[in-house]
Amino acid sequence: MDWSSKLDITRQGLRNLNKAIPETAQAFGALGKSVKQGGVLEFKHKEFVALGIAVAVRCDDCIGLHVEALVKAGASREELSDVLAMSIQMGGGPAMMYAAKALTCYDELTAD
Repeated sequence: MDWSSKLDITRQGLRNLNKAIPETAQAFGALGKSVKQGGVLEFKHKEFVALGIAVAVRCDDCIGLHVEALVKAGASREELSDVLAMSIQMGGGPAMMYAAKALTCYDELTAD
């Protein structure tokens, strides 16, 4: 899977959905903004939590978006791997398969 292309497809799907349900999309966007800006955790740590949940619930699109955010936030491969290990502990074998996808995504998005 080419993660850059997958992210483009994900964003196009979200734009299409946002046009169909603009009020809901706006409310969800406001929720995301408020939780990422408020509180005591740094943005990067919040994205690590989101990635762990994305792996545990097996959401490819979520994995791509949160890994991309973590790359932009300066997350290292080692940090990401540590979060993936915890995700596997919480989600078992299926989470291990999605953790592998998340690491591949990270590697593709950080490749020179």
